[in-house]
Amino acid sequence: MNYSELGTGQPAFLLAQVGAHAASQFAERLNALQLSPPDAGVLRMLRMSSGISQQELAARLRIHPSRLVAIVDNLEKRKFVERKVNPDDRRLYSLQLTSSGAEILGQIGKVAREHQDALLSALSSEERVELALLLHKVADQQGLRRGVHPGYQRLGKPKRGAVEDAQTED
Repeated sequence: MNYSELGTGQPAFLLAQVGAHAASQFAERLNALQLSPPDAGVLRMLRMSSGISQQELAARLRIHPSRLVAIVDNLEKRKFVERKVNPDDRRLYSLQLTSSGAEILGQIGKVAREHQDALLSALSSEERVELALLLHKVADQQGLRRGVHPGYQRLGKPKRGAVEDAQTED
């Protein structure tokens, strides 16, 4: 079988189509918890790297540091995260999950499992494993960091054309 026999859609388009749909659906599910996907990703990363500095977290997520500050501020305000002075360098803050943060991560995990089951309901468990293996192969070849959504790179950066638009208004 070749692509033309599948009907409309090349694999890259189908991947983008399903990815956009999945991201939108996940964001909608997280909205019930009053969280965004970036919030969930930061909390997840803090569970895996407790005590990490904001600078290191920004580097790992490949997120603009000022955008990370805004996310952490919001999570701290909701008492999911706390900043502690780093004992090795008083200029840095270590980020810690609170017990409320751990609880909300449990709820996020439940939402993520429900989302995955709904999204992949057309596939058998063997097909899900095969799909995951193939997607890991593509992601690795593309240089994507496992466990980090590439959308973090766009957070806090001006949109394309914004600089040009601002320059033409002068």
